[in-house]
Amino acid sequence: MIYLKKQTLAQRINIIRAGVMGSNDGILSVAGIVIGVAGATSNTFSIFISGIAGMIAGTVSMAMGEYVSVNSESDSQKNAVAQQKKALRNNYDDEFNFVKQKYIQSGISDELATQATREMMNQDALVTTVREKYGFNVNQFTSAYAAAVASMLSFPTGSILPLAAISLFPPHVKIIATFIAVIIALSITGYSAAILSNANRFKSAMRNVISGMLTMIVTYLIGLLVGMLA
Repeated sequence: MIYLKKQTLAQRINIIRAGVMGSNDGILSVAGIVIGVAGATSNTFSIFISGIAGMIAGTVSMAMGEYVSVNSESDSQKNAVAQQKKALRNNYDDEFNFVKQKYIQSGISDELATQATREMMNQDALVTTVREKYGFNVNQFTSAYAAAVASMLSFPTGSILPLAAISLFPPHVKIIATFIAVIIALSITGYSAAILSNANRFKSAMRNVISGMLTMIVTYLIGLLVGMLA
């Protein structure tokens, strides 16, 4: 909690995004596994163990993937900052004119753009030029560790739903019950992800649900085929 309070809003949103996507992947990945195995066998223990194995593997994979991804992004941003420091030392006037032209292109008059650029550059030339050139704020990098931990915690949390549904419901309804539970959960995570990214809520939720339905249908049919051939 103390760590999150020290983060900017953008940094907190990125960490929350990692958590939401980790939960979404946990739901979808483990649902695909348990539904597929359920298509091949009715043995509850086999289905449960498969789901647990998928949950453990997915948790490690998501955490490591998020860590590498965020680190790569941070390295790219730090490299851009280093290049911009050099550009300001060697070609300050060119950087000044770049920012000024950006303001003019946004509809500001030449005189006002010059004044605004001068004030912004005098206040912090590096922050101003990096923001206008690359679209991010200096010293506001997302923590790779925090993103990895968010994914590591959220993936198994999301996995619990399909795992519990397939294990706890009676045999004659467990597949359809899991199917319905996963669709509801994917609707929520898809909607939440759309809020964080300012995307269309309905379209995002529907895309998430459709991808989940296709995943479960395909894995179930493959499971059925394997079960018949075994």
